[in-house]
Amino acid sequence: MIEGKRTMNGGPLEGIRVTEFTSAWAGPYATALLAMLGAEVIKVESRKRPDYSRTISFTSGSQFSGLDASWVYDCLNLNKKCVTLNLSKPRAVDLAKRLVSASDVVAENMRPGVIERLGLGYEALRECKRDVIYLSSSACGQTGPEREYSGYAPAFAAMGGASFITGYEDWPPSTFLGDIDLRSATTAAFAILAALVHRKKSGEGQYIDLASRETIAVMVGDVLLDYTMNGKVQTRRGNREETMAPHNNYRCRGDDRWIGIAVATEDEWLALCRVMGKPELAADGRFSDRDRRIANQEALDRIISDWTVHHDSNVLSAMLQKEGVAAAPCMNSEDLFKDPHLKAREVYQTVEHPVIGKDWVVAPPWRLSETPAAITRHAPLLGEHNDLVFHEMLGMSREEIQALEQEEVIF
Repeated sequence: MIEGKRTMNGGPLEGIRVTEFTSAWAGPYATALLAMLGAEVIKVESRKRPDYSRTISFTSGSQFSGLDASWVYDCLNLNKKCVTLNLSKPRAVDLAKRLVSASDVVAENMRPGVIERLGLGYEALRECKRDVIYLSSSACGQTGPEREYSGYAPAFAAMGGASFITGYEDWPPSTFLGDIDLRSATTAAFAILAALVHRKKSGEGQYIDLASRETIAVMVGDVLLDYTMNGKVQTRRGNREETMAPHNNYRCRGDDRWIGIAVATEDEWLALCRVMGKPELAADGRFSDRDRRIANQEALDRIISDWTVHHDSNVLSAMLQKEGVAAAPCMNSEDLFKDPHLKAREVYQTVEHPVIGKDWVVAPPWRLSETPAAITRHAPLLGEHNDLVFHEMLGMSREEIQALEQEEVIF
């Protein structure tokens, strides 16, 4: 077995190596999270089949001028290495197996059956690495009548039940975009971490079958419980909540400015009345307790909106928070980027990319005191680490590498 020299990046996953055969959002972001935690992640692509996000953004529709010019790809593949293997060639599959033999984790998000036909399925790679942890991320999972369905974020949200319950009562179900993929990716990273813990205890690797539709379905678990226990099919109710009132977004002063307000307790309701300068509302029979407020939400929302529309959303949020009322301005992308709290937390960082230049990226979502997660470099250029991986790690001669490049095996 070829162990290969490990790259040490710091972080709690230092010394863990991941080989990935993923594309788009859900697969790459899962391994990017591991890379931010210190894992060495080697991404396998090819000029014949590059990662989709190198060419187009699924959310903005932006197309990019070259395979190394995508800021979407950069954000989803930070800290990684990249090699190019044309997996339609048997020799390239052999090299992929050598790379796996020196790895701890394999991740792929092809349609079920594709990776097996390439000769890189779980059983094949267990022959190379008996304790390998192998993640297969797909739309509907590796078993069942819909196993071969393809899908992107809108399909995952629809099949997972999130679309049906999201929107206003008189609107159709809502369409979701990339955030759905990122939820699936975070679930995948969690599963890999659990498998690494198990392997450390037992020495056993394992196979992880992750269905993106199920990662969404489990996040609407209260809706499922309501049906199984009460026979109720929940549907869309806008910003309303069955156990809280007021609970809505209210227009504020300015162009398309809003504030979110949610009241859960009687103390919070009394505090809201004080800040509004309307203590008489607390004695109004329509709003005297939670059930009455819920029954009269339309009238209550009109009263609150008539007040909020004259105020700045940020100022009003600060006033309400000071009195213990859950309230926050509804932030657009510019607000988020300029938000002083997020700046203080260093949520947005820059990396210098050799093609893009200075690129803003989002920092790891955790603050670990002893083993900090970190962004250490930009996403890899296509094939940037061919020499490092094939020559220095796997010990191939540069003459052999050059010959395989001419044969479009390393391609």
